[in-house]
Amino acid sequence: MAVSLQSVADLLAASLDPRRNRQAEQALKESEAKPGFSLSLLQIVAADTFPLNTRLASALFFKNFVRRNWTNENGEHVLPANEVDTIKSELIGLMVKVPPAIQAQLGDAISVIADSDFWERWDTLVDDLVSRLTPDNAAVNNGVLQVAHSIFKRWEPLYRSDELYTEINHVLSKFAAPFLQLWENTDRMIDANQANPEVLRAHYTTLDLIMKLVYDLSTHDMPPQFEESLGAISALLLKYLTYQNAALDTGDESEAGPLESVRAGAIKVLVLYTRKYDEEFKPHLNQFIQTSWTLLTTIGPEAKYDLVVSRALEFLTTVASIRQHAESFNNAETMGQVTENVVIPNLSLRESDIETFEDEPIEFIRRDLEGSDDDTRRRAATNFLRKLMEQFETLVTEVVMRYVNHFLQEYAKDRSANWKSKDTAVHLFSSIAAKGTSTAAKGVLSVNPNVNVIEFFQNNVAEDLTNDAAEPLLKVDAIKYLYIFRSILSAQQWQAAFPLLVQHLNSSNYVVYTYAAISVDRALYLTDDNRQPIIPRENIVPLAKDLLQHLFTLITKDTKPEKVQENEFLMKCVMRVLIVIREDMLPIVDLIITNLVNITKVCRHNPSNPGFCYFLFESLGALIRFAGPTQSENLEAALFPTFMEVLQSQVDEFTPYIFQLYAHMVATNPSDTLSANFQQLVAPVLTPAMWDSRGNVPALTRLLTTMIPKGAQQMAAANQTEAILVIFQKLVSSKAYESHAMDLIEALVTNFPPAALENFWGSILQLMFTRLSNSKTENFTLRFVRFYHLVSALSTKGFGADFFIAAADRVQENVFTPIYTGIILPDTQKLSRPFDRKTACISLTRTLADSQAFVDRYAKRGWAITCEALLKLLINPPLPPAADDNLIEDRDVDDLGFGAAFTQLNTCKRPTVDPWPEVQDVKTWVGTTLREADQRHGGRIGQFVGEKLDDEGKKRLGEVMQA
Repeated sequence: MAVSLQSVADLLAASLDPRRNRQAEQALKESEAKPGFSLSLLQIVAADTFPLNTRLASALFFKNFVRRNWTNENGEHVLPANEVDTIKSELIGLMVKVPPAIQAQLGDAISVIADSDFWERWDTLVDDLVSRLTPDNAAVNNGVLQVAHSIFKRWEPLYRSDELYTEINHVLSKFAAPFLQLWENTDRMIDANQANPEVLRAHYTTLDLIMKLVYDLSTHDMPPQFEESLGAISALLLKYLTYQNAALDTGDESEAGPLESVRAGAIKVLVLYTRKYDEEFKPHLNQFIQTSWTLLTTIGPEAKYDLVVSRALEFLTTVASIRQHAESFNNAETMGQVTENVVIPNLSLRESDIETFEDEPIEFIRRDLEGSDDDTRRRAATNFLRKLMEQFETLVTEVVMRYVNHFLQEYAKDRSANWKSKDTAVHLFSSIAAKGTSTAAKGVLSVNPNVNVIEFFQNNVAEDLTNDAAEPLLKVDAIKYLYIFRSILSAQQWQAAFPLLVQHLNSSNYVVYTYAAISVDRALYLTDDNRQPIIPRENIVPLAKDLLQHLFTLITKDTKPEKVQENEFLMKCVMRVLIVIREDMLPIVDLIITNLVNITKVCRHNPSNPGFCYFLFESLGALIRFAGPTQSENLEAALFPTFMEVLQSQVDEFTPYIFQLYAHMVATNPSDTLSANFQQLVAPVLTPAMWDSRGNVPALTRLLTTMIPKGAQQMAAANQTEAILVIFQKLVSSKAYESHAMDLIEALVTNFPPAALENFWGSILQLMFTRLSNSKTENFTLRFVRFYHLVSALSTKGFGADFFIAAADRVQENVFTPIYTGIILPDTQKLSRPFDRKTACISLTRTLADSQAFVDRYAKRGWAITCEALLKLLINPPLPPAADDNLIEDRDVDDLGFGAAFTQLNTCKRPTVDPWPEVQDVKTWVGTTLREADQRHGGRIGQFVGEKLDDEGKKRLGEVMQA
């Protein structure tokens, strides 16, 4: 049944109401399957009879609908072909008519569509865009350019490839010339409308988009059309770097306007051209260096100019990275001017920074945190100074240290009035003390040999950690100093510094206690060259109860869901403490459970900070990992119903996490059987609809493959074998899910009674053979080879090579021979994981030892080539990987993709398990097995060795059998 436009609009309006949004969003998702749903969304977007908020909600829902439903895992369209065509044909026309806020959402949707369809399945797009460009209609042009930007910006992070360059050339051949003409037209329209503010602003928006597109089109190579017009392009860039018109000023010190946006866009192009196309751009460069210098020395400290200033500093940093250009800075007088007129003004605290510190502390931290954001003046100035220091280390150190000492002396004159001078001194010193790139895990790894980082800390910085009356921002500077140079401090120095960090968690100042939590987390993560923690675990255990209780109190100080989740740094510190204390959490496990459960219940009502939620679930994973083996009943009683509430609330962002945690609870429970709770969970997990969400698949696979070893008998008795195989069939047909499918079938074969699978082997192998013949991938081929060896090696369970051959014959007579000789044997050598190679050795050995088919049916070559494959594997016999249960990898939250997609919890990773623990020395086991088989079969092995192997093969196998 088709959808009603009004009913969809009503649901969209309801989705904006916090009291009704969950039910409305669920109802909208249920409507997605109805014919024409996506077109209804676009009709609402287009209709100005609906309120703007409803139209915006429709555009947002359309964008997310496209992300979920445009293509399947194999890149095929999910929607009917006529609906796909209609969407493509309507979107561009719609983009030129709707307000900018809606354009942004539709632009994102177009970008998603372009990822799969452009350009070969949407080869009319560029012609359509060009045909809509006008000489003077800014509104239409802006819609067109917004579409172009949403598509072409995809290119920047992509690696060079023939396919990419074909796409870029396709675009340039049609778009470059009209685009340059539009730039000329827009320049003329801006000149002609200087006194007409409304029209001027519209054309300046066009110019802003032009700057973005110049960058997009140039990210891989400078377009030939641009190179031919580089003089004219440079003149236009220079013109708008210095262009002024009061009509474009926002009149607000904190709000950037069109002038600032265009300038920042132009400088971004300059950075790209200087970095990538220095030879071509060199004749035009000097004028931009001078202009940037003028901008930096004349622009005020107002926040509205921050992006322009940081981009201009980035441009000078790029110039300074090229030695011949950097030489202009290579004298003490110039370096002094640079430091005094450019670096220090942008490195120093402003009133707006102090206001942010006091009024928006979490925003201050996110901007200030090392590595978090390059678009701040302070970080851009630091990067510029460090680049100059790379070129002229001694000169920069001498010049900057004069200013550092000056500001310290100013502070000493009046510590209360001049505390900002000390802040400037500390940041200046840090800028020249650090060398190389600061890493998220370890901070600065190399320092300037011309300064003493530890001495400076002891003489100037440490006092602010021990002085309760110190200015809060100076306390932050001191904590941040430890954070930045954490890898430079010795273990002994950390013994003294760490208690001071912990003490500052008790600060009443939000930024101080948050930076303390950040630094405690990083200090606890630090290890020495032997991978031993710098802060020993035994030092943390006595502090753990108070530390965790205090962190939980800070997190839950304000009970509103959005406030509880606001500070991900506190939650990360909780996670780190739990990971460090490991099993020593047991005496305080009730405190940990109570707080984590309460926070989970609060967050499920309105998940608003993905980073916080990620660290919350990692904390729960750590709790289960280290308390599960001894507290399984206690944990299950507390966590199982809480997690079930989350699932029933249909919080999509949390669902993959919950399934991982359930799997972890099963895995860490020492019982050999499933508890009643998890037995009841099997049937819902086997519901095919549960596997429709892409984010659920890895987590559900992990859960089901963890439950199968403990519940195989009950599942088989409850006739759930077929339901599991339906899931396998669903997954194995998709390239994206083939590994999960093979994990599932391996768990079945390993754990289910053979009788339970007896009637399904034909279907299982038919699905695999179809994949191998129709849509083979390297990964699936290797997983199939691994599966074969698993079945072949499980001869003690009633399987084995002969069993596999017979099952294959039932699918197609003699199909085994080409698969074995063309896929299994050659690809066996490609198996790289030690336990996979071990399984292959056991499989091939048992085939040589006991397979009747290889005696009767494949007597001519089968035994010999199998033996050759085994001997190749034994050249480097597989060794089990070294287990390190103490190591839990760290992940930078900025690198994670959040949402309903799958995010792996590190604390819940499945440990690598040896499927053959009884076989310790593979080579010895092979020799023993073949000798015993030789005796069992009346000397048959020896006979085959003599008949079927060449001299080299006889020698090598003889050595193995005598081992």
